[in-house]
Amino acid sequence: MTDSITIRRPDDWHLHLRDGAMLQAVLPETARHFARAIIMPNLVPPVVTGAQATAYRDRIMAALPAGMTFEPLMTLYLTEDTDPEDMTTAHASGLIKAVKLYPAGATTNSASGVRDFDKVRPALEKMAEIGLPLCVHGEVTESEIDIFDREAVFIDRVLDPIRKATPGLRVVMEHITTKNGVEYVKANATDLGATITTHHLIINRNHILVGGIKPHYYCLPVAKREEHRLALLAAATSGDPRFFLGTDSAPHTDGNKEMACGCAGCFTATNTMSLLAEMFEREGALGKLESFASLNGPAFYGLPVNEDTLTLTKGGPVTYPAKIETGDGPVTVFDPGFPLHWRVD
Repeated sequence: MTDSITIRRPDDWHLHLRDGAMLQAVLPETARHFARAIIMPNLVPPVVTGAQATAYRDRIMAALPAGMTFEPLMTLYLTEDTDPEDMTTAHASGLIKAVKLYPAGATTNSASGVRDFDKVRPALEKMAEIGLPLCVHGEVTESEIDIFDREAVFIDRVLDPIRKATPGLRVVMEHITTKNGVEYVKANATDLGATITTHHLIINRNHILVGGIKPHYYCLPVAKREEHRLALLAAATSGDPRFFLGTDSAPHTDGNKEMACGCAGCFTATNTMSLLAEMFEREGALGKLESFASLNGPAFYGLPVNEDTLTLTKGGPVTYPAKIETGDGPVTVFDPGFPLHWRVD
């Protein structure tokens, strides 16, 4: 039996750090284990220009505790007014590594997102030209589409047409939640990858709804049926280089989660590596953990893998704090509902 595994230090290819007091509190939870992370730009107001991305990166680095090493990989928030030249300059300087597409109204702080996809075509064409990846929140927002179908409909109505109209555009389907998403990635050999979150490998929609509403399991895209969770788990543990870790760790205070109209998001930065080791071991795939968490993402983004390593050791039950205290209020750490036995040394 394996009781220790050493991998290249992992990266998180989808992370929410927020700003201000929340940033100060949650950044160390990621930097403790992860070397780099793709930083989501959906602040209020959103990060839409190179100058704003520079300022946000500076605030992140100022919040990093002494002795910790971490590189924020910045992104721009795609709007119908995005300036392709500003975007190109930010990419050429090394500042930004991707641009994020939010369909307007799809998730937290997405009101500035895209409604008319024809209006972002110049930006998408420039991205294809310069090799700048597009990260997509893959859900349609029409009220008549069932929330559990919105990812599958997005693939057919939005993503596939965008990719066909923009040859060479590199796309990351972020936080896929369905068998449909897995199959779409597998059917497309080039220019397409997908991130999978920690929590979508563990929960299905029953966890949210059975025995009372569980607000700390509510996220967007919402967790789906068990058949979809199993498809995600199979993809993550397969070693397929098109699938890689993006936690979508999304801190909200308990007050904002536990209310009549609670916020969407699971906070997994603190315990993700223990959770992943547990799930990969269950699947007999510990040897594939490094690919998913440390190798596949850098390969897709054209970045070197980390030289540092991280070791996980199996032993008695591992405990994590139930909450992270922030200046804005407590944030509940994701609870998988089962014991963890892998600790990060």
